[in-house]
Amino acid sequence: MPRLYDSRKRVLVTGGAGFLGSHLCERLIAAGHDVLCVDNLFTGSRRNIAHLLQEPGFEFMRHDVTFPLFVEVDEIYNLACPASPVHYQHDPVATTKTSVHGAINMLGLAKRLKARILQASTSEVYGDPSVHPQPEDYWGHVNPIGIRSCYDEGKRCAETLFFDYHRQHNLKIKVARIFNTYGPRMHPADGRVVSNFIVQALRGEDITLYGDGQQTRSFCYVDDLIEGLIRLMDSEDGVTGPINIGNPAEFSMRELADLVLRHTGSSSTIRHEPLPADDPRQRQPDIRQAREILGWQPRVQLEEGLGRTIAYFRTLP
Repeated sequence: MPRLYDSRKRVLVTGGAGFLGSHLCERLIAAGHDVLCVDNLFTGSRRNIAHLLQEPGFEFMRHDVTFPLFVEVDEIYNLACPASPVHYQHDPVATTKTSVHGAINMLGLAKRLKARILQASTSEVYGDPSVHPQPEDYWGHVNPIGIRSCYDEGKRCAETLFFDYHRQHNLKIKVARIFNTYGPRMHPADGRVVSNFIVQALRGEDITLYGDGQQTRSFCYVDDLIEGLIRLMDSEDGVTGPINIGNPAEFSMRELADLVLRHTGSSSTIRHEPLPADDPRQRQPDIRQAREILGWQPRVQLEEGLGRTIAYFRTLP
């Protein structure tokens, strides 16, 4: 079972102004901790953390994790990295550097401080999987030289670094493999399927469906995901992961498009486009470890989460 926070902590969140990072900062502040939010604002936004800037326990620092950082903290959540194909393929070399150099710098900081550190890894380490659903002991099926490799292999290398620091320096590590997550504060131009479909539907544009639309994903609402990360960080020292954090309910892209059209009331039509290179056919987490070790499982179902997410997108200019 997860242990409870025993005192107020100073927590570093890299990528803290991003979609997931801002929700994590919000939860940590609400729990009574001091939060240092670090972000270079490449994909993150001050808008995501504007409501936290007046909180006495919250501090924002603009910084790129590919450069060393010298601060004093008790725990580190390493979330910094562009996470959508549009953003991570924009500058693939920088994406790999963020994953690899960023991990080295944050691990070095954690080693000096003897701090716990959590790596936000990804289901993309499984690539286009030949095992379904994907358990943590599946090594993956990844193209090392494709257009998605900067992200997939960067995250795989970061996991390697985390476990080598753990074995070599006895560092207290936690590795979460995050599956598709959605919710308020998603970037409207991030190219992810949920935000794409919602934006297109609200604008009355064609819904872009790649391939035949039968490829599947599993969608986890952001509040559930953040709860999983916090439970993993708070777990006993012997729990390192990797642990899958995601919603095992599987939907085809066509089913998602139909749900978005129904919830937005849009008159948009569906347009098919060729399937992008290395696009996974299936993605579904095996979350037995999360259930058994962390006592965690998602609670928000897709229709409820989509309703909240669509309401957020309606507020954007």
